[in-house]
Amino acid sequence: TYCCNITSGPPPNENDYMPQEDDWDRDMLLDPAWEKQQRKTFTAWCNSHLRKAGTQIENIEEDFRDGLKLMLLLEVISGERLAKPERGKMRVHKISNVNKALHYITSKGVKLVSIGAEEIVDGNAKMTLGMIWTIILRFAIQDISVEETSAKEGLLLWCQRKTAPYKNVNIQNFHISWKDGLGFCALIHRHRPELIDYGKLRKDDPMTNLNTAFDVAEKYLDIPKMLDAEDIVGTARPDEKAIMTYVSSFYHAFSGAQKAETAANRICKVLAVNQENEQLMEDYEKLASDLLEWIRRTIPWLENRAPENTMLAMQQKLEDFRDYRRQHKPPKVQEKCQLEINFNTLQTKLRLSNRPAFMPSEGKMVSDVSNAWGGLEGAEKGYEEWLLNEIRRLERLDHLAEKFRQKAATHEAWTEGKEEMLQARDFETASLSEIKALLKKHEAFESDLAAHQDRVEQIAAIAQELNELDYYDSPSVNSRCQRICDRWDALGALTQKRSEALQVLTEKLLETIDQLYLEFAKRAAPFNNWMEGAMEDLQDTFIVHTIEEIQGLSTAHEQFKATLPDADKERGAILGIHNEIAKIVATYHVNMAGTNPYTTINPQDINAKWDKVRQLVPQRDQALIEEHARQQNNERLRRQFANQANVIGPWIQTKMEEIGRISIEMHGTLEDQLTHLRQYEKNIVNYKPKIDQLEGDHQLIQEALIFDNKHTNYTMEHIRVGWEQLLTTIARTINEIENQILTRDAKGISQDQMNEFRASFNHFDRDHSGTLGAEEFKACLISLGFDIANDAQGEAEFSRIMSIVDPNRVGVVTFQAFIDFMSRETADTDTADQVMASFKVLAGDKNFIMADELRRELPPDQAEYCIARMAPYSGTDAVPGALDYMSFSTALYGESDL
Repeated sequence: TYCCNITSGPPPNENDYMPQEDDWDRDMLLDPAWEKQQRKTFTAWCNSHLRKAGTQIENIEEDFRDGLKLMLLLEVISGERLAKPERGKMRVHKISNVNKALHYITSKGVKLVSIGAEEIVDGNAKMTLGMIWTIILRFAIQDISVEETSAKEGLLLWCQRKTAPYKNVNIQNFHISWKDGLGFCALIHRHRPELIDYGKLRKDDPMTNLNTAFDVAEKYLDIPKMLDAEDIVGTARPDEKAIMTYVSSFYHAFSGAQKAETAANRICKVLAVNQENEQLMEDYEKLASDLLEWIRRTIPWLENRAPENTMLAMQQKLEDFRDYRRQHKPPKVQEKCQLEINFNTLQTKLRLSNRPAFMPSEGKMVSDVSNAWGGLEGAEKGYEEWLLNEIRRLERLDHLAEKFRQKAATHEAWTEGKEEMLQARDFETASLSEIKALLKKHEAFESDLAAHQDRVEQIAAIAQELNELDYYDSPSVNSRCQRICDRWDALGALTQKRSEALQVLTEKLLETIDQLYLEFAKRAAPFNNWMEGAMEDLQDTFIVHTIEEIQGLSTAHEQFKATLPDADKERGAILGIHNEIAKIVATYHVNMAGTNPYTTINPQDINAKWDKVRQLVPQRDQALIEEHARQQNNERLRRQFANQANVIGPWIQTKMEEIGRISIEMHGTLEDQLTHLRQYEKNIVNYKPKIDQLEGDHQLIQEALIFDNKHTNYTMEHIRVGWEQLLTTIARTINEIENQILTRDAKGISQDQMNEFRASFNHFDRDHSGTLGAEEFKACLISLGFDIANDAQGEAEFSRIMSIVDPNRVGVVTFQAFIDFMSRETADTDTADQVMASFKVLAGDKNFIMADELRRELPPDQAEYCIARMAPYSGTDAVPGALDYMSFSTALYGESDL
């Protein structure tokens, strides 16, 4: 330590290089070995600078005596001009020059103690070495700064950091830690690994290690050989000042590399963010495209209203629709939710990295996907309603078609042979009594014909209804109905014609038998028609949907059965007439040719049809019992579905309200909130089996063709929509917390600050909507210390803030926008200018950069990323292959286009 004191700058520990009062005596007794090392080291150090001016020194105490080279040395290392030197050879001229040098040193904040111009001019070696050490400290060591430490401590910390990865290297000081030479070799290998094969060095061979380091430093790093390996190895404690001087040369030699490394790290960080964001954008575009394409393909299927002709085909369509709801749609619901989450996360990351907001391709905005989804759900709802209506229609059509066939077959059987009978000319050759008989028979037929009028009208009405319901086999129904109507009209015309013919020929009535025949015919015809109608009704198919309807049919059937005793009496009366005729014929031996002339109905027909009616009654009883059981089962299914739906529906609503409260009343750290929400989400997802069970009950209801349920206001569609909204809401809430964590970590917001922001936001969110109106937001800002006065300037400032937090002018501020704004106020993020400055370091202060420079300084993938996107440089100083890093840097932050 020499008698000098540096006062410029606040050194962390001035005792590292400030002289103490008792150091002077030790200097006077300087170890010869140390003096030798200092002479060599300081001389080499001075020459490393003087050679820039085309000169050097040989003897440090002699060559500085006239002050000329001393002044030149100071000019070279400072870059400043000193006062004009004296060129005379006299002592006074030399003293003047040395004083000018010492004055300059003093002007830089260095306090010189006991060093005067005379000692330097007189060639005092120790004073000269002390002065040079002062210069080295001020201009080579003092400005070294590593992690808030400077000068000697900073230089030592730098050495420790750089040599930390190397085995057998432990730098603790600037003397014995360097004796084995591995420290010097480690510094070189850390920065230029191609210059030294570090793995071949041995700690027990210090001479080789030191000479290797000194030779490589001199040859490749332009650091002169300031030390001798023999001196260091042969000295128990090498001179600290000599070692510090030599090591400082390594620091300055590699400082440029350090700057380049820092610049490269900054660029890599910025590029990594950009590449990640681009990948997120590509992922969003692909997911949005796939989802929109699926919606585009699905909607036409849901809008297809082409009806099927059979119940089986329509039920298959319903089953396909159920597969769509159970298997195909749920994954797409998740994709839609994930798309919104990815979009929000991407926008948050872009805001945090000062990038412009992401604008998806035309037609692929979140709103576009939501609109398309709304169209899908609209088509889906209409499709399900159409399916159920079609099934009802086909069920009705099948019932009507079967009823039409039964009535038509009955009528056609009745009309068989009637035209031939009406066209017969039997009355032309008949006797008077026979004519009377023919007339009575015709009257009875007219009565029978009138009784069948209602059946014909029913057949026509059923055919008309089948046409109105678009029955697929309407042509054959219409054709058959037309034949029946045409034949009916023909029968009416023939009946009228025969009636007129018989009336002309009629003179008188037959006797009692004739009257009895007539009475039998008149009573038998309506009774026969009643039995035929009863058989039709008992065999008629029925379709009901409720217990009440089947009970109504059962009641009507019981009422019908109550009429059977009276009908049996009427049957007995009619058969009694026939028995009376037989009695008269037997008693008076009347010769009766043929059967009853007034009717084709005979007692055998009446008894056969009566037996048929009695046979059909218990069959009808059984059918009604079975249908009643089916309706009871349907009612059980309704109640089973309703019992679950009436629990699940309110549960979903309650959970939606709880999520709303949770998102407002957050407590604890964001990580705690996130853990709580994820556990909450897990509990909700665990409820899914109940939804699936309800879906199963709903399927049973649809398969049973149950179309209404008076026991609940909830439909499966309500439950599905509520469940999907619940899952989407909790996922969005979790995503908001994740984005808040991203914002907090990226912007350095403390948990206390985040809690304060949340408490302030909730305090002014009076309606618990999760948003603040303009006035609420203004009051919130004032509570946080923002100076927003009620004057023109204050209103202008508030309008500026609102344009940031509410760019779409919706009129409300979300908590995420509020956090983004608060974090942006104190943000310390990379900017385009900072990235540009980093590229300038890598380019060696050029206005352009070359591809090989990028490949040398950056990782391969990021180097190629830059090369592919940088435009050619077109400045006046351009060279072939020059790339424009300035426009590239501004494009990264949205200030221009790549």
